[in-house]
Amino acid sequence: MSAVRRIGVLTGGGDAPGLNAVIRAVVKSCLTSYRVRVLGIHNGFSGLVELKYRELDRGDIRGLLPRGGTVLGTTNRGNPFRYVFRRPDGKEEIIDATETVKNNFERLGLNALIVIGGDGSLSIGERFYREHGLPIVGVPKTIDNDISATDATFGFATALEVATTALDRLHTTAESHHRVMLLEVMGRDAGWIALHAGLAGGAHMVLIPEIPFRYEPLIAKIRARERLGRPFSLIVVAEGAASINGTQVFQGEDRVTGWKRLGGVSYTIGQEIAARSGYDVRVTVLGHIQRGGTPVPRDRILATRFGVEAVRLAVQQQWGQMVALHAGAIISVPLAQAVGKLKRVEPDGQLVAHARAIGIVFGDENPEDVAATEG
Repeated sequence: MSAVRRIGVLTGGGDAPGLNAVIRAVVKSCLTSYRVRVLGIHNGFSGLVELKYRELDRGDIRGLLPRGGTVLGTTNRGNPFRYVFRRPDGKEEIIDATETVKNNFERLGLNALIVIGGDGSLSIGERFYREHGLPIVGVPKTIDNDISATDATFGFATALEVATTALDRLHTTAESHHRVMLLEVMGRDAGWIALHAGLAGGAHMVLIPEIPFRYEPLIAKIRARERLGRPFSLIVVAEGAASINGTQVFQGEDRVTGWKRLGGVSYTIGQEIAARSGYDVRVTVLGHIQRGGTPVPRDRILATRFGVEAVRLAVQQQWGQMVALHAGAIISVPLAQAVGKLKRVEPDGQLVAHARAIGIVFGDENPEDVAATEG
């Protein structure tokens, strides 16, 4: 096999704190340890369809470590297998752009491609490797922390920091005004941000997609706290949460791809709690505040380690692999093992059990049992 001389790197899907740290690590490792050139592909796989890229050197990565977002750009609409193509008349249609990607990969003289992304982007990379033999190495990225085969993804720690800080601030205003405060956080179909933030921020109730909830235990918890002289409550709501008789709430749907954007369920929950109980209820939706800004040190370190190990895998031509964190070490796992099945909170797992042990209510409890607690 010929030596790897030129590596491409792209970022796809939603942005996450730490993306730039990975890019920096890839470039520094390639230039310092292997004398390999790096091409930055713009806007995820779209850059390989539209041939948008630039060569990256040391000057391009100065100051990237603490910088949020991604200097390469990203998109949620860049799947070459179902590519959204805009015609000259302005109308959009879905086409198969896989041959274009393969041809441009060869045209750029790439020997490997490092794909930094969540389940969607990594699934695209795995399919290109499996069906077309492209030399792909994956790096897991998502604030949702829902990628299988890795203990953690970078971006999660920063999102958790933002959510916890928001809870700390809501706690004082909720206590001052004797209100029920709902904080809605991201996570799509996984409740990791909500559950961890609830534990770290002292929430009294946590609603996650993995545990459908009923309103009766929530009202019982609020009233139990009031009887004990604590006439306020904090509820963390994951954007993908749903009541036992309800459905997830979406803000909109991409008219071409059909992709649905979650968000706003906390307003429905807040209105229902107010109507049933008479309590003064307020809702805060963090939204993209969780994605932006400076990554915390833990995310910078994990992102850097991921980037270095991804380059090593590429140089050693270990294609179809993804870097992962396991018991403190950075290892490699098959991409096929990591994609297609989300890592979700286990309703009967230890983390939920510990939360219940300190009185956090998830909405699936017996209301009488909740009313008997200390609130």
